[in-house]
Parts: sequence; structure tokens; C-alpha cells
Amino acid sequence: MNRRRLLTWLCLAGLWTARLAFAGLDGDVTSSFALAERAYNAAKAHYQTNVNDDAAAQQFASACFDWADQKQTDDVREAVSHEGIQVCRAWLQRKPDSAAGHYYLGMNLCQLARTKTLGALPLVKEIEKEWLASLALDPHFDFAGADRNLGLLYRDTPGFPLSIGSKTKAEQSLAHALELSPEYPENYLNLIETHLKRKPTAVPAEFKKLLEILPAARKRFTGPQWQSAWEDWDPRIEKIKSKLPGLP
Repeated sequence: MNRRRLLTWLCLAGLWTARLAFAGLDGDVTSSFALAERAYNAAKAHYQTNVNDDAAAQQFASACFDWADQKQTDDVREAVSHEGIQVCRAWLQRKPDSAAGHYYLGMNLCQLARTKTLGALPLVKEIEKEWLASLALDPHFDFAGADRNLGLLYRDTPGFPLSIGSKTKAEQSLAHALELSPEYPENYLNLIETHLKRKPTAVPAEFKKLLEILPAARKRFTGPQWQSAWEDWDPRIEKIKSKLPGLP
């Protein structure tokens, strides 16, 4: 499966913190950009001749998210996210208990939300609902992806009465993601970055554990499909490292 660095993300009228960090695409096309485009085109072609196949639906829905996540115009991102949403809705009609179907529906709804301003706020509850459904069906899917995404959603969205943001729920979800999949670097990074602001004394021990799992992670999560993940993770690791001397 094509994985990705996950959503830290939604640039909705300045309400969310953006961390979409692909290198400049104004000149030469980066390899991660080209890889995402090729994966999207191949997955789409395969799905069009296998519309009732769950694996083909998952591959295409994932590829839609990845392609929309590149530095696109809003028109392109909206069109691609709609494709991913339609695939997931059809998938869930025939298999409503698919954790992956609910997961990727939430992911592509996020990409659609990125094309909106305040019109994105009504989508947030729907995104939460899909990830909660995925969590209930298979909490381990995509390295505890539902908990990971819910944690970021709760952390980075406004709180009541505007939206569903909750620092407590964010920390609980991110900690649970790490508990379920401690081998996955993103789960450490999200919790550490959250603790840098809310619980800095916890960061040194958590960062030490992250460094301990990195050698195995670099061997396991390797190949072109992981390139964009490491392009995101490595700078974040270095940024955390630079902050450690100043922590109380």
C-alpha cells in the first residue's frame, strides 16, 4: 500500500496549522510529485476495470489522497478528492464494515476541505465520524491511522463552539496510536510535537525511544512509496533535536 506522511494540514481560512512540506514544484517536478502522479494514473486505470474489487478501490482511494496532497491548484485537488470520495462511498455501499473504506473516505474528505474556507467546517464532523468508524472496525489499520488522524484533527481544529477541537482528546488519540503501532515514526513525531507545547518534560524520553526505533524503521519503510514520508519525517526529527537543549 502507498503510505504517506499524514495530514498536519487543513489550511482552512487560517484555522489550521499547515505543514505541507514538499520541495518547490514551480520548476523541476520533484520525484515524489512524479511518483504520486504515476501511482494515481495507474490506480485509476486499474480501478476502472475492477470497480467491484476492494483492493482496487483501496489502491485508488489512497492514490487520490496522495495525488491531491501534492502542490495542486484547488480545482485539481477538489476534482481528485471527489474521485476518492466517490470510490469510497461506492465501496462502503457494498461493504459498510470496511475499516479501510471509512478511513480513506475521511482522508479524501480532508483534501476536499482544504479547498474550502469556512465552508470546510461542516465537513469536520463527517471526517471525525468516518475515522471513528474505522477505529471501531480495525484500530491497527495503517499503523493506527484512525487514532493518528483523529489526534491531529482534535489538536488542530478550533474548539467548541466553532468545531470539535480538544487538546485532551488529541493527546489521548495520539498516545493510543503510539501504543498500537510503536514501530511507526509518525506516531512518535505527532505526540512529541504535541508535547513540546503541552508537556515538554515528556519529550526527551519519547524522543530517545523514537531514535531507538529509527534504524529498524529505515529498513522496513523503504522504497519509492516511502520517499515522501521520509522527506517529511527527517526534517521534523532534526527540528525536535534542535529544541531539546532548551527544554526545562
